[in-house]
Amino acid sequence: METATKLAGDVKDITLAEKGKRKIEWANQQMPVLQLIRKQFIKDQPLKGIRMSACLHVTSETANLAITLRDGGADVVLCGSNPLSTQDEVAASLVKDYGIPTYAIKGEDNATYYAHIAAAIDHKPQITMDDGADLVTQLLTKHPDLVKNVIGGTEETTTGVIRLRAMAKDGTLKYPVIAVNDALTKHLFDNRYGTGQSTLDGIIRATNMLLAGMRVVVAGYGWCGRGVAMRAKGHGADVIVTEINPTRALEAIMDGFRVMPMADAAKIGEIFVTVTGNKSVIAQEHFEKMNDGAVICNSGHFNVEIDIAALEKMSSSKKPARPFVDEYAMKDGRKIYLLGEGRLINLAAAEGHPAVVMDMSFANQALASEYMVKNAKDLKPQVYSVPEPIDRQIAKLKLDSMGVLVDKLTADQEHYLASWSEGT
Repeated sequence: METATKLAGDVKDITLAEKGKRKIEWANQQMPVLQLIRKQFIKDQPLKGIRMSACLHVTSETANLAITLRDGGADVVLCGSNPLSTQDEVAASLVKDYGIPTYAIKGEDNATYYAHIAAAIDHKPQITMDDGADLVTQLLTKHPDLVKNVIGGTEETTTGVIRLRAMAKDGTLKYPVIAVNDALTKHLFDNRYGTGQSTLDGIIRATNMLLAGMRVVVAGYGWCGRGVAMRAKGHGADVIVTEINPTRALEAIMDGFRVMPMADAAKIGEIFVTVTGNKSVIAQEHFEKMNDGAVICNSGHFNVEIDIAALEKMSSSKKPARPFVDEYAMKDGRKIYLLGEGRLINLAAAEGHPAVVMDMSFANQALASEYMVKNAKDLKPQVYSVPEPIDRQIAKLKLDSMGVLVDKLTADQEHYLASWSEGT
């Protein structure tokens, strides 16, 4: 492990910076909305003097967000939000080429992971930016003396929003947080199209398996699950969905998928993907029913969706089969394969979401940060959705960048929609 010497941060190898810079520049070309926001930020300096600590997946797309925040006047420190999601070359470039202190190393152990979050908290942030709410949790529980500095925060992902709403409900949350994940331009696109493509990308890179004809079990039919199921079907897989929500289960059936309990799916599935945000979705009872050669992975934020402790207890041995593929030999002779240590497979074995979709997600992060700086004094310590005007602005900018035009209401149409007198 090599630590940056002249600039603050802790990265794997600072000599990887040149490669990282090329990746950052490539991603930037595919993020036109964020480019426009960055130009405006440079002009207006809406974040001038604001200390920001961001706990996000350290990818080339995230780098462009961090650069945008910096160019908007913010004093930014970045740390990784998952031990396997860092792109080491990007982390190196952020430190060396862009002067953004970055604390993230792919494959870091638990102690290093939390030490890096602590380093971000030591920045005494006024705005927090999270992907999974680990930074907020550590700040509130381990560093309560620094909470007084914080005016607000943002949260990127479904899992983090769930945690934050639980904090708000029991009075633990001490400052307002904007749920970026609630924005339509985030979860309708990032969660569905980003997770769908990148999850299968991770599975294919890790295993080199042909998905056509395979029975793929998708646990959860939220927006991420919809995306994974849709893309797996597109590869020719026989997709099975498991759900706890009757409405979502019905939707999966109407979308052409089989729906059944995990206990039944475990008997016939060949590849299993969890995207629920909950724990022990695949547990001992399911491992016991799986066929020899079953492949299991997770694309939810935390590695608790698969009961790895139970799998290890059941197995007689464990060994690496390929990079990011661990083979567990069961005592009855079956073999079960776990991908990416049960962590986000799209980031552990692949590169995460494509830049073109993260463009909208990180545009939300940037504009939500600006909104928080301007309006935090009027907000309570609870979770807020992204204001609709911001959501619509981002959608419009995205369409503009694609050269797509939409219709506008005529004055007569606007009057009709605002009145009740006209009918049959």
